[in-house]
Amino acid sequence: MGKEKLIEKVLLLLALSAIGSLLLITIFIFLEGFPIILRAGWDNFIFSSHWAPTRGRFGIFAMIVSSLYVTMGAMIFGVPLALACAIVLSEFSPPRLTRILKPTIELLAGIPSVVYGFLGVILLVPLIRNYLGGPGLSLLAASLILGIMILPTVISISIDAINAVPLLYKEGSIALGATHWQTVRKLVLPAARSGIITGIILGMGRAVGETMAVIMVAGNALKIPISILDPVRTLTSNIALELGYASGAHREALFATGIVLFCIIMILNTLATVIARGK
Repeated sequence: MGKEKLIEKVLLLLALSAIGSLLLITIFIFLEGFPIILRAGWDNFIFSSHWAPTRGRFGIFAMIVSSLYVTMGAMIFGVPLALACAIVLSEFSPPRLTRILKPTIELLAGIPSVVYGFLGVILLVPLIRNYLGGPGLSLLAASLILGIMILPTVISISIDAINAVPLLYKEGSIALGATHWQTVRKLVLPAARSGIITGIILGMGRAVGETMAVIMVAGNALKIPISILDPVRTLTSNIALELGYASGAHREALFATGIVLFCIIMILNTLATVIARGK
């Protein structure tokens, strides 16, 4: 019994250390960034697009809009492709093929983001520049790259959600005269909806928080995009590009940008948790 109690205490300590690390990170970010928000004012910081740290202007609205546009573009491109792939692998492909392809797709999540960015600069950006116009480094390029990067997350979770639907449901539907596709569309997908939505939200969190690939293909222009071919700068890109040489109020403003990003990602993760528990 003493040994079991010791193991229980060790596991509890490890669990608390993880929570404590998250708490310390949160406190540090807010302590570093919140003062500049109070000095500049919420309106000037959140709703202004004038980012000029050397002049004391720290408006991040253009970067917030760009981050949301890039994320929405990634969702529009990646989610239908991911759902189609998940449906095929879980319902229509031979089980042996699924056992090979699913782990292969999940390996895509292990590829460094800089590799995706490099491929985007070499292959995707010239295609956009030559056939659609503009500089090539653009909102469209960033959305397409992020759409590819979220595929493993959405596909894997969607397959698990679809496979969790009881086989009895499918057999009953087919016994009543429904075709396989009708069963998938009208029974399996609605039954697996909460798991699929969770995967989509987690993929959205990955898209919001991505940095290196976006820096390489987005163009990093400090303006609100009016076209998908315009260059953009996201919140994560701004932090990565300027934190290395920032100091004083400039550094505080970058930490404040991290607060905004932190809040966005926490909201997405909370939504995923709520939806998963409501399954």
